Amino acid sequence: MIDTHSHLYADEFKEDLQEVIQKSRGAGIDKIVLPAIDSSSHEQMMDLAKAYPNYCIPMMGLHPCYVNNQYEAELQLVREWLGRASFAAIGEVGLDFYHSTEYKIQQELAFQLQIELAIEKGLPLVIHSRSSMDECIKMIAAHGKGKCRGIFHCFGGDERQAQKVIELGFYLGIGGVVTYKNSSLAKIVENIPLEHLVLETDAPYLAPVPYRGKRNESSFLVPIANRVAELKSITVAEVDEVTTANAKKIFRF
Repeated sequence: MIDTHSHLYADEFKEDLQEVIQKSRGAGIDKIVLPAIDSSSHEQMMDLAKAYPNYCIPMMGLHPCYVNNQYEAELQLVREWLGRASFAAIGEVGLDFYHSTEYKIQQELAFQLQIELAIEKGLPLVIHSRSSMDECIKMIAAHGKGKCRGIFHCFGGDERQAQKVIELGFYLGIGGVVTYKNSSLAKIVENIPLEHLVLETDAPYLAPVPYRGKRNESSFLVPIANRVAELKSITVAEVDEVTTANAKKIFRF
């Protein structure tokens, strides 16, 4: 399996990172894709990718929660990184109107510029869309020019929005939330063909049942896959095969 979204370079893993990586390998995780946040953690992310080449694979971008009046300087650093290293995607980028709308306009401008950057570089987009699903869909439709591909990370929309995402040529990122009791995501996963889904942990956040409330890890992709298999009445091997193929297609592994 491929964990398409994991912040393993975060401070939460400082004490036992090597053990966490070993556990993920033992659980059958073949690759872990690392989303970027902002310049304060790019070096940590790149150090991890260097320590585990072809296993921990970085993205590059500016997370919407870290957009402020200095976003243009941050995006210049993103461009510089893209010029000197290889990355799987532009991500994680998008809009977040849950935590704050103070920099709403700046978020939209930064997202538009990163959509254009993804097209320019021929890279997929990994999109953060908290409390902004319709707005993200509209921006991809308006600025993507039909040339964008990628993942709506931690998909949290309804079935109408899921269909819109699929029509745009994007995949739904399915993580620990699908294991939560009374999660509306479960019904969506049940109804959406597996060919449109990829698996992710978003570690250290959103740990699945039975680890809910604890630090998430890439090895916890297994109970997520188990739940998807249960919802779709298929084997875990089938979930593994199709979602891994989807991830390889997106990231061109």
